[in-house]
Amino acid sequence: MFRRSLLGLAAAFALAAPALPALAQSSAGDAPANPRVRIETAHGAIVVELYRDKAPITVANYLRYVDRGLFNGATFYRASRPPGYTAVDYGSIQGGLQNDPAKVLPPIAHEPTTRTGLKHGDGTISMGRHAPGTAQADWFITLGDMSYLDADPKNPRANPGFAAFGQVVEGLDVVKTIIALPVDPNRGEGAMKGEMLVRPVRITRISRVAAPPPVPVAPPAPVASPATPPAATSQAPAAATPDAGASPPAEASAPN
Repeated sequence: MFRRSLLGLAAAFALAAPALPALAQSSAGDAPANPRVRIETAHGAIVVELYRDKAPITVANYLRYVDRGLFNGATFYRASRPPGYTAVDYGSIQGGLQNDPAKVLPPIAHEPTTRTGLKHGDGTISMGRHAPGTAQADWFITLGDMSYLDADPKNPRANPGFAAFGQVVEGLDVVKTIIALPVDPNRGEGAMKGEMLVRPVRITRISRVAAPPPVPVAPPAPVASPATPPAATSQAPAAATPDAGASPPAEASAPN
């Protein structure tokens, strides 16, 4: 009796087993959403989606700083626009730890745009660096078409560009507010001279935020089956007579 019971259980498990791989495959097929972070400042908050699926090394580095709270208390310290340009739709703002030795982590490998497929456009977040492979804890957000910061696809060795790794999804107006703040014409070195904010904007906190749930996709509408044609008959239809009550077709009105 006991042996028959074991055989019965084995048979039941064998029947249920084919459903398990299908369930695992369904779960594995649902890729996790890209993480988002909220950058809080006195001028408002900026929410950024980080493209972990395209720039995994750069995103993992950024999230290490976020998760350890190392960006809390950092600043946006640079606002870069072309000389004499006063609009707020082109340029970049830069923030981070400014090489604070007490907080910076080891540098990371460079992920060029020729590899990630990303571009520097309106609201792109990207890593600051010196030579490729030196990026650590300083980053910038662009406004307008800044494609000259992309790696050159024809010669990426000569021009490796900068490592874009995400996109502003909320708070682009905050970026525009910061880029319009006064800069000191005498501060800064090299390309940064004249672009340092008189009063750097303190980043009170950067933290992860939940991504919005995916928008449900409506199922496709069922395809209507073709109407069944009327059964054939050998009897010819009766001819219409003037008193049969059939309405004549309406006369088409002439176009105006």
